[in-house]
Amino acid sequence: MTGWRLVALLAAGVACQERAREVRSEAELKQAVDQMMPAVERATGLKFRRHPLVLRRTRTQVRDYVIHKFDSDLPPAELAGAQAAYRLFGLIPDTLDLRRTMVDLLTEQIAGYFDPDSNALYLPADIDPVQVRLIISHELVHALQDQYLDLDSLIQLKRQNDRRTAAQSVLEGQATLSQILVLMPEQKLESLPDFWQLRRALGQQQEQMKIFAQAPLWLRESLLFPYLGGAEFVRWFEREHPGEQPYGRRMPVSTEQILHPSRYAKGDAPTELAFARPPSDTVRYEDDLGEFETRLLLTQFLGDETEAGLLASGWGGDRYQVLGRAADVLVWYTVWDDRVAADRFAKGLERAWRRRTAPKGLPDGRRSEIKRLVIGGRPAVRLVDAPAGWRGWNSLPQVAVTARSE
Repeated sequence: MTGWRLVALLAAGVACQERAREVRSEAELKQAVDQMMPAVERATGLKFRRHPLVLRRTRTQVRDYVIHKFDSDLPPAELAGAQAAYRLFGLIPDTLDLRRTMVDLLTEQIAGYFDPDSNALYLPADIDPVQVRLIISHELVHALQDQYLDLDSLIQLKRQNDRRTAAQSVLEGQATLSQILVLMPEQKLESLPDFWQLRRALGQQQEQMKIFAQAPLWLRESLLFPYLGGAEFVRWFEREHPGEQPYGRRMPVSTEQILHPSRYAKGDAPTELAFARPPSDTVRYEDDLGEFETRLLLTQFLGDETEAGLLASGWGGDRYQVLGRAADVLVWYTVWDDRVAADRFAKGLERAWRRRTAPKGLPDGRRSEIKRLVIGGRPAVRLVDAPAGWRGWNSLPQVAVTARSE
């Protein structure tokens, strides 16, 4: 788990950075951890079972850690598939090297991290001493969470992108809220502003974060969502379920539930889809987007975040495959709560995809098809985007409803 410099800046603004005092030496680091542990326990309602270590790291060591964790989470074959998928969706440029960009971005943004394997909280040596207490308060929450959950198992869910993002949102959201309560114990959660809207304030900080400022919309928003969107969800959860933890069976299973807590309360879990076997072509990658990334896709090409949110509302589940020898075929199925939501999304996607596939009004040798369907009795939409000569056009991959997440 990592503590982002972006979030540190936002938290500093909310929690009055002038209250923070400089922490420089190793002894001061350990003292700050010891002093904050009781406050973190009060903020989270959990008790520490063991004392975490706290250590310094150079920026080079931080980069080495980022590379190790990134390559562990996305081995070369998985990385190639994910990169192909996001290129086909148009969420990243065709020329963007996802691994290099992510490593550079994470190295820039990491202001501290907790490593479950070593039970240690690491702080880069070049962090502003005034920010150290902000980072410690956040990462101590992750150290505490790790004593009640298997953090690695949650953030390394394979081919379950949406569920992983939902789990990460709970972990980062809780850490973000608790961080503020630790630094400002008199603060009332209900008096804080809408966290997700705070990301607008980052525009004033972009000069300090050049790699972040130049990153595609999908990367920027995906990095912020678990912290800010997650904080909004956890604030709601703590109000509705005082004294309980959003773990175990209470852990949200989709970004739809994070975005719409009322749907979480109703047990509105996503419909699970599975592609038929054997596939019609070589499968290079398979995963889902979820409501949040579906919103980003529509925002990317329609340019209107409010409209994109409306078009993505009513999402009920999705699954996509990247196929073909050259990983140049995209087949994406989405299911919807009702026919109105499916029709609305299909029309919006048609407009978005016209802008995606021919930004200059010129054909690119590809063919795309957006079709309304019914899958397992549920309204659905299928997008296929592939070379015009792809042999799979005559036998498109099919999906079936398997179950509803519990």
